[in-house]
Amino acid sequence: MPTTIKTLLAHAADTLSKHSDSPLLDAEVLLGFVLGKPRTYLRAWCDNTLTDQQKAAFTALVQQRLQGVPIAYLTGTREFWSRDFYVTPDVLIPRPDTELLIELSLERIAKRPCRVLDLGTGSGIIAVTLAAECPYIEVVAVDKSLAALQVAQHNAEQHQLGNVQFYQSDWFSNIPQQTFDLIVSNPPYIAQHDAHLQQGDVRFEPKTALIAEQDGLSDIRNIVATAKNYLVPAGHLLIEHGYDQQDAVQTIFHAAQYAKVHIYTDLSNQPRVTYGQQS
Repeated sequence: MPTTIKTLLAHAADTLSKHSDSPLLDAEVLLGFVLGKPRTYLRAWCDNTLTDQQKAAFTALVQQRLQGVPIAYLTGTREFWSRDFYVTPDVLIPRPDTELLIELSLERIAKRPCRVLDLGTGSGIIAVTLAAECPYIEVVAVDKSLAALQVAQHNAEQHQLGNVQFYQSDWFSNIPQQTFDLIVSNPPYIAQHDAHLQQGDVRFEPKTALIAEQDGLSDIRNIVATAKNYLVPAGHLLIEHGYDQQDAVQTIFHAAQYAKVHIYTDLSNQPRVTYGQQS
């Protein structure tokens, strides 16, 4: 019996309704991915029928979604700062909250050539976005995961950027000695036994990019302390962290004698990024 787009989406949305907060959206994104069409096509041509091969591919994706696999990993893409980024299970899924780091970075990048370091680049969303928005700057992006670096390099190539360099490095350990006008990082900051690790998309993301020792603060302490050796005078440091870590992170910045330490809130009005200036 022929299956139309409309009936297939309705059935998939019903199937996903107990496992997703947006079952119809999930179904539309997955079917659009299978067909290589935008969601608007699905609505305009809702009475079109699918081939057996298309139905099988869509059904397989829906079954994976039922197991909780994130949409971004199923389609291999996620939008960030109005650009599409390639993602795999080797990297964190880009989130809107991290756009705060972009906003704050752009405010501090002078309208002239400068050097920016992105620590723990993952999929490269920070490095690639800043390099694309400011083609006159030089960006260095590092990650200790070679698989993550390959994803980031793919995204730089996809957006045709020639002003990003990549290094495999455990934080600063393998970066050629140089100084930067801005250092930015979204490091691991979740404590090992945090309940959020067993919820939602986080269950499928790389634990090495999520978890840090010392109640989620060990990598932040390392970055804040070592960045002093890599920042130009009056250079800027921006670090994303957990909503409940603002006091601890602020203390870490002050202990390292940064100036103008300030906490910025995200789209949900939660403390999300701490700033400090090289003194």
